Parts: sequence; structure tokens; C-alpha cells
Amino acid sequence: MPLIKVETSAAIPENRRTPVLAACSKILAETTGKPERYCMAVLESGAILMAGKPAAAAYIDIRGIGGLTPAVNKALTKALCALLQKELGIEPGNVYITFTDVPAANWGHNGSTFG
Repeated sequence: MPLIKVETSAAIPENRRTPVLAACSKILAETTGKPERYCMAVLESGAILMAGKPAAAAYIDIRGIGGLTPAVNKALTKALCALLQKELGIEPGNVYITFTDVPAANWGHNGSTFG
């Protein structure tokens, strides 16, 4: 049920896509305490301007049912910024992250909802 969607302007070689996705999924599961079998990770490429200029940048959207506390959000931000800097060369100042806590009844999966 936790979802992490990373949109980035950084060039990602095809052979690095799955390892970056796997690292994002692992960070999401471990930091939120949710089973990774319910985590979904999405990686998309696109044009991004940062401060009005093209740059290696990323926007991350994280959604989940509970567990997105201020402490968890800070820990996710720190870990994900470090990952993107190491793996894709994106400076932490060029990363924006949003966190959305979704009511269980508003999250569908496997032919039903979680609530």
C-alpha cells in the first residue's frame, strides 16, 4: 500500500532503473514499517526545471495508509535524497518530496479496498 513515485530529469541507464527502484522500495518499506510485498515503486523520466533552469532534479510522491508521521517523513527524505545523490547525481537541494496519507477506503488493491 505504500507507493513511491519518482519523476526525474536525470539520465538513468536502463541497467540502473531496476536497482534504483529496488532501493526506493526497500527504503520505503523499512522506514514506514510496512511489508515490502505491498510497496509499489515507480520511476519516470521527464523534463524538470529547478529555480527556472534545467537541472538534474527529482520530484517524489509518497502515499500510504498510515505511518507517514513527521519523523518517518524526515527519515524518508534523508534516505531518498542520499540515494538519488549517490545513484543519479541529483543534489538534495534539487529534490522535492510530498507525503499523502490516504484513507484505507480510498485505496484499491486486488479487487477491493483496504478499508
